Amino acid sequence: MTRVTVTALHFEPRGFVPNNFRLPALIYEKAFDPAAIGDLATFMEKRFQDNGWPPQWRDGIYDFEHYHAQGHEVLGIAAGSAELVLGGDGGREIRVEAGDILVLPAGTGHRRLKQSEDFLVVGAYPPGQAGDIVREEASPAMKQRIALLSFPPKDPVLGDEGPMLRLWANTSIT
Repeated sequence: MTRVTVTALHFEPRGFVPNNFRLPALIYEKAFDPAAIGDLATFMEKRFQDNGWPPQWRDGIYDFEHYHAQGHEVLGIAAGSAELVLGGDGGREIRVEAGDILVLPAGTGHRRLKQSEDFLVVGAYPPGQAGDIVREEASPAMKQRIALLSFPPKDPVLGDEGPMLRLWANTSIT
């Protein structure tokens, strides 16, 4: 594993996207070196599984604004590159490439602007959570469910020592 730079991004509600008022989105730049790992998608799936985030799918990222109200999401960029927007319309534009990881707390808006032809993403959620596709304004009840959604005890990338534990610490509602 290469040295990982993690960026935490906090987003205010934007348009119909509620974002997550208590948990930042996390970008793990160069979490894995694609040149050193034969099958990066399988490697990421195993790492996520070992850290309590069972992989659910392999695909891309939708080109329309959406968020998930029923689950926190980890996205492993297994091949190619893309430009994305996080945080809703007018949010933060980022570039991701093979080896990068995104951890998006429930409510975080995201969409793809453009991608390379070989772009591949591995997606996972904590047990009992799901990647529902929401494209409308969150009701007060939905916002409350997002705020109260639990998160697993391990970082999907680095397990017990991962930055998610520190960056999401002291944010749970009891």
